[in-house]
Amino acid sequence: MTGALDDIRVLELANWVAAPSCAALMADMGAEVVKVEPLGGDGMRKKLRQPVSPEGAAAHDIPFQLDNRGKRGIAVDLGDARGAALVRSMAADVDVVITNLLPARLDRYGLGPTALRAEHPSLVYALVSGYGSDGDDADRIAFDLTAFFGRGGVMSLIGEPGAPPPPGRPGQGDHPTGLALLSAVLAALRVRDKTGAGQVVETALLRVGAWTIGCDLQVALVDRVQPNKRARDDAFSPINTQYRCADGRWLNLSAQDMSKWAPMCAAMGLDDLATDERYATPEGRFAHRGVLIARLDGVFASEPLSHWAPILDASGMVWSPVAELPDLVDDPQARAIGMYTTIDHPALGAIETLAAPFVMHGSDVQVRGRAPEVGEHTDAVLARFGVDDSAVAALREAGVIV
Repeated sequence: MTGALDDIRVLELANWVAAPSCAALMADMGAEVVKVEPLGGDGMRKKLRQPVSPEGAAAHDIPFQLDNRGKRGIAVDLGDARGAALVRSMAADVDVVITNLLPARLDRYGLGPTALRAEHPSLVYALVSGYGSDGDDADRIAFDLTAFFGRGGVMSLIGEPGAPPPPGRPGQGDHPTGLALLSAVLAALRVRDKTGAGQVVETALLRVGAWTIGCDLQVALVDRVQPNKRARDDAFSPINTQYRCADGRWLNLSAQDMSKWAPMCAAMGLDDLATDERYATPEGRFAHRGVLIARLDGVFASEPLSHWAPILDASGMVWSPVAELPDLVDDPQARAIGMYTTIDHPALGAIETLAAPFVMHGSDVQVRGRAPEVGEHTDAVLARFGVDDSAVAALREAGVIV
């Protein structure tokens, strides 16, 4: 099978996670992606580095591999007019530009959407920002912790009542933002197939944060009221909460079908709960939720998760373990659906990475290599874009490229 995007060329002027993750998935689908980094490299190279070398001492750019696999890397000083001109010339020969640079910087380099699309009307120009390209905050610096979790409302809905808002984990807002941008890019390429015209597409961490909490936000758009946080012992239902087992593992009940209550209790040997009329209805269980959660806490804590798993399955209860990451790495279902694949890291050898979060049964989607080193493909990429050897040598001597 061929890749769905194997005739598409992408120029990435981006760093960190959201925009690069979009380009990485395009590379998985066969696109030729050229990543343009500053001379010192993408800042993400230095974040969350893990000391897992065979010697156990050196740190490596393992998180960087995830969102930059399969790309060809060049390093250019865009602040130098010659570097900006070089990248502008490359934009004439690509289908998509993906960037998360601030509008003022893009305009200063002559790489903004208006300038590039005036010269190349078929170009699809994809922009990620914190707060969008209009309004007073268009040039405001943002990360997913501020724009997605904070201002996007996500942080206000998680955690215990009265407790400080819990921090988000790295990339939790960036990755869905990359998927949102990917959707728009693919749709724009489809339009271009029909009309020949490109367009600007964009998303923002703020928009995606709001979309993520859309079920709650839709209500607030009408009543302007903040939903109440609920402590675990004040849950909506005793079969929509979490319980700790004897081995310290947690399980997660999530039954929207309220008929699951009695079969679960009967399977667990709790006939008194299964038949008690006070608990026969969702309203009754809600009214007595504190008592019921406390009772189930004690019961689940009496045996390990491995004891309860077949009992819950037999009862028809909808549940899952609360997986810790080593559990997820070894989850047989994750393995069965191909969630992981292998790349060859330059220092560590073969390591596993996440595959794309989707499957195409008629097109080839696969990780097509590791992330590039800083400037690893500069000479080969510039030659492919028609820059002659003497020009490359002059730019390197001037310190414009690596």
